[in-house]
Amino acid sequence: MTDAASPTTARTTETGPSGPSVAAVLAVLLTGTFIAQFDFFVVNVAAPTLEADLGAGATALELVVGGYAFALASGMITGGRLGDLYGHRRLFTLGMAGFGLASLLCGIATSPGQLIAARLFQGLTAAVLAPQVLATITATFAPAQRARAFAAYGVTAGIGSIAGQLLGGLLLDADVAGLGWRVVFLVNVPLCAVVALLAPRVLPKAQPGGRTGIDPVGAAGISAALALLLVPLALGHSSGWPLWTWLSLAGGLVLGALTLWWERALGARGGSPVLDLTLFHGSSFRAGLIASAAFYIYFGSFIFTLTLLLQGGLALSPVRAGLAFTPMGVAYMVTSMAGKRLTARYGMNALIAGAAVTAVGLLALLLEVRSAGADTEVALICGCLCLVGLGNGVVLPSLIGAALLRVPPRQAGMASGALTTAQQFASSAGIAAVGAVFFAVAGDRPPGAGYPDAMVAASAVCLVMVLVVMGMMVVFRRIAAQEAGSS
Repeated sequence: MTDAASPTTARTTETGPSGPSVAAVLAVLLTGTFIAQFDFFVVNVAAPTLEADLGAGATALELVVGGYAFALASGMITGGRLGDLYGHRRLFTLGMAGFGLASLLCGIATSPGQLIAARLFQGLTAAVLAPQVLATITATFAPAQRARAFAAYGVTAGIGSIAGQLLGGLLLDADVAGLGWRVVFLVNVPLCAVVALLAPRVLPKAQPGGRTGIDPVGAAGISAALALLLVPLALGHSSGWPLWTWLSLAGGLVLGALTLWWERALGARGGSPVLDLTLFHGSSFRAGLIASAAFYIYFGSFIFTLTLLLQGGLALSPVRAGLAFTPMGVAYMVTSMAGKRLTARYGMNALIAGAAVTAVGLLALLLEVRSAGADTEVALICGCLCLVGLGNGVVLPSLIGAALLRVPPRQAGMASGALTTAQQFASSAGIAAVGAVFFAVAGDRPPGAGYPDAMVAASAVCLVMVLVVMGMMVVFRRIAAQEAGSS
């Protein structure tokens, strides 16, 4: 194997992928992005039927939802590093085939335990698949193609999240072939099979890294530390935060610190760490990582708590609750397609303005639910969501591109793994933490009665996270001005 910075790879990066068209490459890659995001959110809609059909209790449901999330987050950095070492196309194909198998196992599960195990497997396969998307774009696309590809990635990630609510509700309502909740998993199987067959023929064959092998201590340490942090966050509320949850959180922090020390020491003596800490020396990557984490804390928890309000507080069916997200999805698509032009013309000011529009939408929703409570009009919620979607569409695609813009191709998989890990961990932690705030405010009132007050509290936390994103956009603007002055 040749080094990632070899002439072959450099030439590919300057001209873009050869062979199949850029559109075909993106279609295959972004299918992976869509399906990973779709399955993160679709289980929220299926939760009531899972409870009725499988007899899944509250803890089992949280593990079905959260198990996928923490398996995905804990394996992402290792998945990205494996792509750097053995080829992004190979890992994408393996991940897609594994995801299809895991989806089949989810769809035929006959007990909560089987479904939880299959969801953990599904999350791990997604951790192999997902980092290769951004890594392939970073390592093999020409600079002029990258901005458009990153924008398309952001559009797809957002649509996948909304589709999990909308299409999930429609599939459940249609009760295809009497499959009930199983259809939300089984629908993945033929799609994964087709994409796994196409990937080796369509995706570019970027040269893998020259150093073979992977750092087992770093891979195991990072995965275990993230799992120790995410499991108590997912289960703490429903179990009453017993002693083991606090010990697990403390253990995760200690193990994470020790693992980072090991990674630094390994890199200093010329080894091949699974996470090269020199990656974080870049100001734009650090700022992008923080901004992405804040955005996903807000976005994941907002979708989760709003679904609870719509179905539990306002008594909407899964289909009607899913349809309520449609204006946000449409608005997101419109501004995300125009976002590249807005950013090219106005720079970081466009992203700051987009975050401000999102903040206005959240504030409007907060005030409306606070004043009307359970009598809140769904049409007014849709109007607020439209503003939220307009702002999100400007921010997210450009935010991803800005974070990875100056990452060298040889670190593309690692950087993509770190970024997507931050996103997924933040989304999982946000759902757990903001969900805990939601249920604490709802209290012991009858089911759904306290949900409007709980949504007000959750929206306030989400608003703070969006303000953090705005602050990091100001930092980005300062970095860009400094780099322009020194060039």
